[in-house]
Amino acid sequence: MKLALALKVSEAGLDLDLVHEAERLGYDSVWCGEAYGTDAVTPVAWVLARTRRIKAGTSIMQMAARTPACAAMTAMTLQALSGNRFLCGIGPSGPQVVEGWHGQPWGKPLVRTREYVEIVRRALRRELVEHAGEHYRIPWDGPGATGLGKPLKLMLRPLRAEVPIYLAALGPRNVALAAEIADGWLPVFVDPERFAAVFGPSLAAARPGFEIAATVSVLVGDDVPALRDALRPHVALYVGGMGARGRNFYNALVRRYGWEGEAERVQELYLAGKRREAIAAVPDGLVDAVSLVGPRERIAERLAAWRETPVTTLVLGTVQPEALRTLAELVL
Repeated sequence: MKLALALKVSEAGLDLDLVHEAERLGYDSVWCGEAYGTDAVTPVAWVLARTRRIKAGTSIMQMAARTPACAAMTAMTLQALSGNRFLCGIGPSGPQVVEGWHGQPWGKPLVRTREYVEIVRRALRRELVEHAGEHYRIPWDGPGATGLGKPLKLMLRPLRAEVPIYLAALGPRNVALAAEIADGWLPVFVDPERFAAVFGPSLAAARPGFEIAATVSVLVGDDVPALRDALRPHVALYVGGMGARGRNFYNALVRRYGWEGEAERVQELYLAGKRREAIAAVPDGLVDAVSLVGPRERIAERLAAWRETPVTTLVLGTVQPEALRTLAELVL
């Protein structure tokens, strides 16, 4: 199992010392996401420019924020500038962000993702890009078309035609699509003890070498209750507030793990504006299930369940250098 670091970017920037420590310890990669704050590409480029060995990936570039051609140009450019250290993670995001932030129709995410990946791969192979699909028409021949558009191909030859493409997905059909068309999958809130039951059928068709880079929050320390409390707001935000009622992918996942009543309660409180109560309603067992908290010995015991899964990379969500070192000692 490889180790990676999830980048935390704020108004104050990002902790490059933490990145350099991860590189020194032999971590394989760092990953950066985007919601509706900082974008994913800029921090990844920043890190690639200031490191020598470690890879960096987007987790994810939102498809609604950039055309497939733009994603292909970005991947090609970062690969060229970094010496093939870029990992291309993409995904549809959710309807609240797609429609409420990017002003794009939510549409059919499975169809859109399939078309998007197909176009990106074709562009990176330097083929003439032509596509007549439900979500993308290249060259554009719809309303307002001038008729002057013609199929184009990348002006520069990528160092690698097959840039690794990872997809973010949580629902059964989305995960199955990732296993079918992508090189890797980017899950979050993974419960390793329920992994096989919840995700196994969707991953059945994954090709040999399929990568699974799972993000897990990690805090090392002796005061387990305090560490749980530090992570509880993060769990409550996603389970309770990241999406509308009935369209929250994280909430649906937690229900599939068996926390139906708890997930409903957290969401009910969060959407009613009772965030403190929602945070308090996140059960200890759920925090333990989807994170690694406690002293070294407790984390080592928990890692046994992770080793039974097909996860190939643990992406640590942490700000602790001690957590980086502890996991390196236990895993690498």
